[in-house]
Amino acid sequence: MKKDGVKLWSIITSVIFGIFGLFLLLGGIKLLFLGGSWFYALAGFIMLASAVLGLRKPQTAMRLYAAFLLLATVWSLFEVGFDIWGLEVRLLTLVGLGAWLLIPGVWRAGSVWLTDKREVLGALAVSCLALLVSCFSSYSINGTVAADRMAASLPDMHDGVPAGDWHYYGRNAQGQRYTPLDQITPANIGNLRRAWVTRTGDTQQMGEDVVAGPDAGHEFNLELTPIKVKDTLYICTPHSWVMALDARTGKVKWKYDPKPAKADLDSNVYLACRGVSYYRIPDEIQTSCRERIYSPVADARIVAVNAETGQPCDDFGDHGFISMRDYMGNVPLGFHFITSPPMVMKNRLITGGWIFDNQANFEPSGAVRAFDATTGKIAWAWDAGHTPETWTPGPGDMLTRDTPNAWGVYTADPELGLVYFGTGNAPPDNWGGSRRPFDDATSSATVALDIVTGERRWLYQTVHHDLWDMDIPSGPTMVDLPDAGGQTVPALVQSTKRGEFFVLDRRTGQPVPGYPVEERPVPTAGVASDDRVSPTQPFPVAMPSLTPADLKESDMWGATLLDQMLCRLEYRESAYEGQFTPPHVGKTTIVYPAFYGIVDWQGITIDPARKLMFANASYLPFRIKLDHRNKLEQEGVLPKWQGEGNEPAAKGNALAISPDYGTPYVAYTNPWLNPLQIPCKGPVWGTLTAIDLVTKKIVWQHPVGTTRDTGPFRTHTNLPLPTGMYNIGGNIVTKGGLLFMGATADDYLRAFDVATGKVIWEDRLPAGGQATPMSYEVDGKQYVLIAAGGHGGLGTRSGDYILAYTLDGAAK
Repeated sequence: MKKDGVKLWSIITSVIFGIFGLFLLLGGIKLLFLGGSWFYALAGFIMLASAVLGLRKPQTAMRLYAAFLLLATVWSLFEVGFDIWGLEVRLLTLVGLGAWLLIPGVWRAGSVWLTDKREVLGALAVSCLALLVSCFSSYSINGTVAADRMAASLPDMHDGVPAGDWHYYGRNAQGQRYTPLDQITPANIGNLRRAWVTRTGDTQQMGEDVVAGPDAGHEFNLELTPIKVKDTLYICTPHSWVMALDARTGKVKWKYDPKPAKADLDSNVYLACRGVSYYRIPDEIQTSCRERIYSPVADARIVAVNAETGQPCDDFGDHGFISMRDYMGNVPLGFHFITSPPMVMKNRLITGGWIFDNQANFEPSGAVRAFDATTGKIAWAWDAGHTPETWTPGPGDMLTRDTPNAWGVYTADPELGLVYFGTGNAPPDNWGGSRRPFDDATSSATVALDIVTGERRWLYQTVHHDLWDMDIPSGPTMVDLPDAGGQTVPALVQSTKRGEFFVLDRRTGQPVPGYPVEERPVPTAGVASDDRVSPTQPFPVAMPSLTPADLKESDMWGATLLDQMLCRLEYRESAYEGQFTPPHVGKTTIVYPAFYGIVDWQGITIDPARKLMFANASYLPFRIKLDHRNKLEQEGVLPKWQGEGNEPAAKGNALAISPDYGTPYVAYTNPWLNPLQIPCKGPVWGTLTAIDLVTKKIVWQHPVGTTRDTGPFRTHTNLPLPTGMYNIGGNIVTKGGLLFMGATADDYLRAFDVATGKVIWEDRLPAGGQATPMSYEVDGKQYVLIAAGGHGGLGTRSGDYILAYTLDGAAK
């Protein structure tokens, strides 16, 4: 009976090794033919040989596998060095199989266990030692902000925001996300506790409205940063509710539901509102509604409500509402809505909006529009396709269709009288054969307009003929900097999805002396024959970059050696020559950096006193393939459409295919995940970086976030591995020397020491904190606040929480 048991164990082991070996051999041979690594074919052959020998010559099989494990360890160290994430995916599968061989009944040749197993034991010891040593590898850039810089005093920004308030998405119009409050410090952060928690009541499932992430065709995202004026917080929710909360207690003062049309809620692929805007109508203007809150509504309207009562301001537009569909011609459901708060200044309400990417080349206009903040009457429109560019449309007029849009948060310089925003590209994103000269001239650029007149003062382009959706998702951030000659220049820093930072004179739009930009050659081969590609792209050469290095086959990752090999095969089968590889027709193209950003809509934070910039970044490649549309139309998968009425529904997931009506192609665009839904590019996946804007060097950089809430097949349970994590949402900095950030997919709010970037406090959130925090003061107490409601695209836990923190025993 004992002998039969040993035989059974040996058969099971040989079957396991045979399956693994056959998979690796077949895939490895294919990889060899594609010009890839030799290791996988050899691994498959050795494992198959071990499977056969295990039944006849078990001691030989054990020795063969032990030798192979040593070879695999040497090969792994040669490819990735002592990189824990690189070694883990290469060795853990093989170490696990080696540990299986230590079972007493497996592949026995004699009666002494140690004699049979000593070679495998020795090889396992070597492999495990390599893994152990790699655990001490660091992915950080360690540094410390000098003491004199930490103690630097704040210059007068003339922003008109009281120290304890937070009037704009970025606290001030300049978008800095810096608060001059200093009650909470690294010394007392351990006493930071929840002061109150408020639930808005707006949840992922509201009646018949169900939104459950991108696979359902919708996202439900609480990307909110509240504003605070005097003793009141103002917020908006994904279903467009506008609410006022008591800043002391979180108690709801009032709630207004603008009741967006259900047809729009059902059609919009995103349900999100990043914030509201506050404005006090000047005293010389007659109105019964002087202090106002303006908020976007999901059905492409903007509502103005009385900041005290929450009731619509009757003298604004149509009893409190203006429609952003005016002057736009046909706007199919889901094709245009606003997720970001408008910029309101000098009695102008200025906004653009989101245009549904990759649907057609005859989509609604991306024009930026300004309205009288009192009456809601249109004041001007900046329309790239109109002559002149800035004009005031009247009854019967229509803004130019399919122009670049500006959907992110806008910033402004009140003294210069300029509003700043970033543009996208003219739809569709990945094929530009039908773009007009004015589309190419104004896409993927930072634009400065006169707030009152709408006249364009300057434009600076960050990507030429953008085929990768590298739109500018956030307005630039203002800061005064010394130029190459030591003179102070009113500057701005524009972050990009590429992970590059352009430092421009905010008066002229030209690079600040000492912060040059140069054109560099980029890949051009493979672009569609009916399109073109720019031979060069702009790179800010003096500033540190968060752009990742070009991918190599050895960067491929997975949960096991098996799915890692699949990623290597996909890498070799794809078109990829580095950043800016053009999308190919009929062949998958790797896009990295990708359009989810290195730095996305959250933008950057700037400490104007210490001249430091902070940016959290994510690293996830995507893959794109253009294909001829006529085949899909003939098969009935994709209906024909010329732009009348609403867009017809394609078969299957609406987000899986980009129909690109009016063009010869469709596009398939997806994050690059393997069959286990694990990224094909390994950690680090998220970082937080401090950059000295004077020396133009990275001060410190650390991975941020863990895998606690992210696992295979989109599960939400995992070991909290310190991989750095994908993040959506920004950070804020305080005079007290702290940086606060949620954003990461592991559902924490963290505090970092500004001087070193080290995590010195954290709190587990009840839902995903994919939002930018804020800080305010009331009754002598400093608070830190974050919205925690999750994010459909990131797949974090959904909720409706507003959480405020303050110190135990803080002044009252």
